[in-house]
Amino acid sequence: MNDLLNIGLSQYGVKEIPGTKHNSTIVGYSKEIGYGGIIDDETAWCSIFLNWCALKAGLQRSKKLNARSWLNIGEEIKEPQAGDVVIFWRESKNSWKGHVAIYINHSESKKYINCLGGNQSNKVCIRAYKAEQLLGFRRLTKA
Repeated sequence: MNDLLNIGLSQYGVKEIPGTKHNSTIVGYSKEIGYGGIIDDETAWCSIFLNWCALKAGLQRSKKLNARSWLNIGEEIKEPQAGDVVIFWRESKNSWKGHVAIYINHSESKKYINCLGGNQSNKVCIRAYKAEQLLGFRRLTKA
């Protein structure tokens, strides 16, 4: 297992607080990566979380808040290993919207990709995403 995955796993279970109170850990991820203007945990924070994990691991970062920004970071790979970055589309393949997480594995059927990420059901957890929504896999190198 690599550093990126281990760091992500160390945050397993961190979740949003519904209502007007906000989880200071989630807000803290954005401050540590240089986005102090994010003051609540209701923002889309999957890329914030991955940037934070990459920072802690000393790896390349997108330094952007949008998930698809990770398509331009690291090396494009076809055969991912646990700890690589996985990027999915949301709504439509041509939309600007997406999701980014840390790859764990494919389901036995290969129809799903299991990954660890932030803002998955409003928390850091492992979740399966449809393989048909895959945009790409990336392998990060040292920053």
